[in-house]
Amino acid sequence: MKINLTSVFVDDQDKALKFYTEVLGFLKKKEIPLGGDMRWLTVVSADAPNGTELVLEPSDHPAVGPFKRALQDDGIPFASFAVQDAKIEFKRLKALGVRFTQEPLEIGPVTTAVFDDTCGNLIQIASMN
Repeated sequence: MKINLTSVFVDDQDKALKFYTEVLGFLKKKEIPLGGDMRWLTVVSADAPNGTELVLEPSDHPAVGPFKRALQDDGIPFASFAVQDAKIEFKRLKALGVRFTQEPLEIGPVTTAVFDDTCGNLIQIASMN
């Protein structure tokens, strides 16, 4: 068994696609119209284009808003992405204007940092020390 796809709830798929591809460096994998403004939209790591897909899922369901606000209010990241070096990635993203809620922090064997994805989520990046 392996993880095939996972989702983040986004308030605007176009804005999310731009951020996740142009800023974070993911590649668009699938875009399938679902009627109206909705579409099945996924991105993948540039290092693993046939790997796990991240669905940029519309956050229209009534339960999503309160869930996302509760996580943000408590500073809890919705997802975590592995990076080679969290301190270097922090500097790269910061230079691109990404807003961090947690600067790089060494926690035992890992370093983490948390940023706002501009689409309603806090996202953690993590690397092994």
